[in-house]
Amino acid sequence: MRTPKRIQPLVDEGLVDEVLRQLMSGKEADVFVVRCGSDIRCAKVYKEAAKRSFKKAAQYQEGRKERNSRRQRAMEKGSKFGRKHQEEIWQHAEVDALFRLARAGVRVPQPYICLDGVLLMELVTDDEGQVAPQLGAVTMSAEQAREDHATVMRYVMLMLCAGLIHGDLSEFNVLVDEYGPVIIDLPQAVDASANNNARAMLTRDIQNITDYYAHFAPDLQNNRYAKEMWALYEEGELTPETELTGHFEEVEKAADVDSVMEEIKAALAEEQQRQERIRDSDNPEA
Repeated sequence: MRTPKRIQPLVDEGLVDEVLRQLMSGKEADVFVVRCGSDIRCAKVYKEAAKRSFKKAAQYQEGRKERNSRRQRAMEKGSKFGRKHQEEIWQHAEVDALFRLARAGVRVPQPYICLDGVLLMELVTDDEGQVAPQLGAVTMSAEQAREDHATVMRYVMLMLCAGLIHGDLSEFNVLVDEYGPVIIDLPQAVDASANNNARAMLTRDIQNITDYYAHFAPDLQNNRYAKEMWALYEEGELTPETELTGHFEEVEKAADVDSVMEEIKAALAEEQQRQERIRDSDNPEA
């Protein structure tokens, strides 16, 4: 097929030899199957900000900071320079996340390079060499569902150990090859420690993926992986070696009424003293 304009720079650099076909068109990017020498890979062409339809992007970008203070101020002001740099950060977020998660032991497509808003990466295929299907197109036995669900829960845990939350995980962002689940689509990956929405997004990710596997193994709905992971993460006890159970018991602490009353009394006393100081300042001769 004709080489798309955005992929042409990769052809000029000798990184891509031929564009074979378009694989998909999504809300954030268009994906093409390309030939690189004897290898078949995919090129993910990110859409420009004005053409993307990804909702509530600000929630996902919260916590992503630029070390260069000048660039950070420009992004906060929304200047032309700041918007351009914000776009560059967004485009490189996925490749950064892919490299980090691969090192953490999460199965993700291997990234090669990101050039001018085009990410060149591994094409995940099935045992026949065809493009691997999305999880949402796969049916399975209850036993297989439990096994694969446990695998994805471990990947989610490893992501959290690496400081990231997928943020948009569902049966549409997981591929299934001959070795099992592969996590994809990470441009919106959330900083677990700096984003105020991190816990809610982790909970939603786990619920979304559990809902799908529970079609085949209904007992999976009884898990409490989200609360278990987050509690361990907050306590600094979550590690790649953690053995998840899917169980979590919340400990209800009895209210310390005496301490609360003491705080109220102290606040009232402080307010009374403040009012007295105001009266004294209004009557200097008193």
